[in-house]
Amino acid sequence: MNLMDKLAAEKKAAQSILAKGMDNITEKEQEELKQHYAEAKKLQERIDLFKEAGEGLDKLAGASKTEHKTAEAKTLGDFYVKSLQEKGLSVLATKGGLFSTPEFKAASDTHAEGGAGYAPFLTETDQNGVWPYERPLVIADLFASGTMSGTTIKYPVYGSLEGNATTVAEGGQKPQLHLPDPTWMSDSLHEVAAWWKITDDMAEDLPFVVSEINQHAQYNLKLQEEIQLLSGDGTDPNLNGILNREIQSKGQAADSDPDRIFAATTDIATATGFSADAVVINPADYQAIRLSTDANGQYFGGGFFSGQYGNGGILQNPPLWGLRTVVTEAMTKGTVLVGAFKAGGTIYRKGGLTVESTNSHENDFTNDKITFRVKERLALQVKYPKAFVKVTLGKAAAKAAAKAE
Repeated sequence: MNLMDKLAAEKKAAQSILAKGMDNITEKEQEELKQHYAEAKKLQERIDLFKEAGEGLDKLAGASKTEHKTAEAKTLGDFYVKSLQEKGLSVLATKGGLFSTPEFKAASDTHAEGGAGYAPFLTETDQNGVWPYERPLVIADLFASGTMSGTTIKYPVYGSLEGNATTVAEGGQKPQLHLPDPTWMSDSLHEVAAWWKITDDMAEDLPFVVSEINQHAQYNLKLQEEIQLLSGDGTDPNLNGILNREIQSKGQAADSDPDRIFAATTDIATATGFSADAVVINPADYQAIRLSTDANGQYFGGGFFSGQYGNGGILQNPPLWGLRTVVTEAMTKGTVLVGAFKAGGTIYRKGGLTVESTNSHENDFTNDKITFRVKERLALQVKYPKAFVKVTLGKAAAKAAAKAE
């Protein structure tokens, strides 16, 4: 008797006892039922093991072949219906949500379901992408900051008092003082924005790409903001940058560039009472000043191994005249901006940086793309334009050396 026959016999014996009912069997029959059930369970496990091992060995044998079985793809409609049936669904059942089939290949091709004998390559992704150089953006940090709820900020600018007080004899005419009417100035919000696209695959399979693009798109936005804060020409939609305001200026002169940079701090204090807090300079101009030497060839800012004449340690990027010195390509070569930034100007923002995304832009939906948009709104208020001085540089190194002699 084979295993299947033995299993059938044990099941039959157990069924005959079960047919009597729970309340009508004796203790002996209960014991027999237990034995028949245990034996049937053991036989079933042996049969299942045999079947499972056979199927597994067949699969292993098939995996060693170079050719693997494929299922012929017929029409897309047939493939769609077959996929529905495999999910236990009907066409109407898909109305409440999205149903998608596996990839379908045309009748001239085949639809492979799991390539037997195929081992996919495992590719690891280095999430630290290689990006172009991004210079530090610091101009906005120099100004004071504020928020606004409207779209325009308005403020009065007062001129000097007319008339002067003086000593007056008893009963004499007193001089009149007059405060002229103010000139009202205003600065409006301006929007800085950009957009870009990524594919659905990038968003789904490489989510870090989205964060990288967000990060660098934000940098691009802030880069444009910095350009506008310095050099915006004020024509809509541009900001009116600080260099295009009615600020003070110092042209080339006989004295050295470092001397005129210091003189600019005096001009600020004289005109406004403010103390300069920063100098903005192009890297090439800073280099020229930093490498200027005296008659003995000693660097004014200290040498490459120690301070001037061996005194003190080396100074890395020493500040000019003790002021915060911002070395940036944002400043045009040949020009230095000296200012009392915190006291003289304020950057107002409405809301914060906004990032939005959609697949409804143009043909994004049909092309499996997502459009991202990033934007911000800001205004530059310069209440005290005389708190800034634009210095036009000359040949700093040569003049500094001549002065030292």
